[in-house]
Amino acid sequence: MKRALIVLAGVALLSVAPAFAQGKPNVIASTEDLASIAREVGGDHITVDSIAKGYQDPHFVEAKPSFILKLQRADLLIAVGRDLEIGWLPPLIQQSRNGRIQPGADGYLDASLNVQILEIPTGQITRAMGDVHPLGNPHYWLDPRNGAIVAREIAAELARLDPAHAAAYAARAEAFVREAEACHARVEHAVAGWPARTLFTYHSSWVYFGHAFGLEIAGTAEPVPGIPPTAKHLAELVRIARERKVPLLLQETYFSDDAGRFLARETGLRVVKASPSCDNAQAGSYLAHIEQVAGLLAGAAGGAGGAPRRKP
Repeated sequence: MKRALIVLAGVALLSVAPAFAQGKPNVIASTEDLASIAREVGGDHITVDSIAKGYQDPHFVEAKPSFILKLQRADLLIAVGRDLEIGWLPPLIQQSRNGRIQPGADGYLDASLNVQILEIPTGQITRAMGDVHPLGNPHYWLDPRNGAIVAREIAAELARLDPAHAAAYAARAEAFVREAEACHARVEHAVAGWPARTLFTYHSSWVYFGHAFGLEIAGTAEPVPGIPPTAKHLAELVRIARERKVPLLLQETYFSDDAGRFLARETGLRVVKASPSCDNAQAGSYLAHIEQVAGLLAGAAGGAGGAPRRKP
């Protein structure tokens, strides 16, 4: 097996030329959403695993030795990017000593490079702004149209790694693009029939979801990103909710319920809890999750919900 020694930041990294286990490229994704898309594109021609679980806050993932082992064996690493994983993924990559997947290497894919990015801050960024992402809001996968772009990017990377199956990767990616477009159309049509399309969210995770489907986010429970709700801020949300008749709070599952209970008690709004990420890395899970979230909101808003397109 051909070997090459790469030196990165003073650390020797052993890079092994592609000789895939069981003849398949081994793909590791930072989140289950990206892993699900990769499995759609790669099918039986690749092996896929993820690091962060769908029930976890992807900003804060506890580094484990098992993650380093996964990365050591990876031929392709797919990251959300936009600094979402900045607190935990770079040290794992460095400790893996896998030259193939270091940032800038051929086996590292930043999935955010060609998607539409929202909320890119302008001007000086200060700590008073909270945990603002200087490169823009990183939760872009919650717009299935961005998921379609990511699928094509993954297909291109897999074709480079495994040219023998390039045509299959391209065909599967295009099939996924059509499914993502159909998912977007279904949810957009369903949302148009809701009696109210204004809501609060807890964190800024749902900006792309709202943008994709015509939902207006009237405020967040966090006064600024990453800062827990304050009494003053919650009082302001109560005022907005009463004035604008905001019917819903969409809350990530890993945050405290206290703010939601308070807003529900004071204004009568309903709290919908959902993870921004799908619950497994299987093919189909990513798009099914988007429709499941829409169905939860529809039920709470009194709109006509729909069943997920298919179970993963």
